[in-house]
Amino acid sequence: MIIFVLGIVLAIGVFLLTGISNVEHDKKFLNKFQFLAAVPLVAGLAFSTITSVPTGYTGILTTFGKVEDGNIGAGMHAKAPWQNVVKIDNRTQKTLIETEAFSSDIQQVDLKVSINYCIDQNTAQVLYKTVGEDYYNAILYPRILEHVKIVFAQYTAESLMSNRSEISEQIRIALSEDVSEYGINIVAISIEDVDFTDAFTDAVEAKQVAEQNKLKAQTEQAQKTMETEAASQRQVIEAQAVAEVSRINAEAAAEVAKIEADAAKYAGEKEAKMNRKLAESLTDTLVRYYYANHWDGELPQYIGGEGTLPIIKFGE
Repeated sequence: MIIFVLGIVLAIGVFLLTGISNVEHDKKFLNKFQFLAAVPLVAGLAFSTITSVPTGYTGILTTFGKVEDGNIGAGMHAKAPWQNVVKIDNRTQKTLIETEAFSSDIQQVDLKVSINYCIDQNTAQVLYKTVGEDYYNAILYPRILEHVKIVFAQYTAESLMSNRSEISEQIRIALSEDVSEYGINIVAISIEDVDFTDAFTDAVEAKQVAEQNKLKAQTEQAQKTMETEAASQRQVIEAQAVAEVSRINAEAAAEVAKIEADAAKYAGEKEAKMNRKLAESLTDTLVRYYYANHWDGELPQYIGGEGTLPIIKFGE
């Protein structure tokens, strides 16, 4: 467009110089000047009617600043010299924002948040028409700050470190809903750094040390309890074992005594039976016979009788 305007200005100047000049050699000079002026004019006309859009961009065609309907894709295109093409980058772009926020327990947090975003080709014309080329500062940047602060205020300072992925996703969803009407797509959000105040960091470290000491004490106490319970269990087992041995010995002794008693009873019964049979087999004749066979020929020194009789002692 600028080349086209310069060519027109140059052509008008040449025309004016030709009209006011009456000298012959001036006319020859002006003829040469006209030729030389026509070259950039033609070149300007040629260049001003051709435009190119790089890959990854969308072209927005304007006529004297007015946005025309439709988009221009990548490649070479023809246009009127008085028209201009604004190139909107549709590739994924990344921006890094450093800001601060407050947690739900009013702890200040310094942040570094990276945002990957891209412009929808189909709505690039609407974005340029309603917002302009500086859509980042006009729309995206202030909304990023807003949603980062809103989401961080929902978490305690202590829980921020362990929920970074969840927080990033919440910010991405909220921001996407907010800027989608402008054709801005939020691809990803990452919380790259979270820095707390020194006082809070020292307090967290002290708490962690206290928790570790508490856990260590609990572990040691549990170990001692287990050892005590194990010793008590061993004593119970030993006592049960001693009691079981005593019971077995007592049962064995009782069984032996019973067996011995049964044996003694059997022996007594057997002897009594033998004596009874022996007594039944004795007769007066057998006794006299047994006595006669075993008599040594000597008379007894004493003899008694039935009833109350004197005891007679035979001579010595």
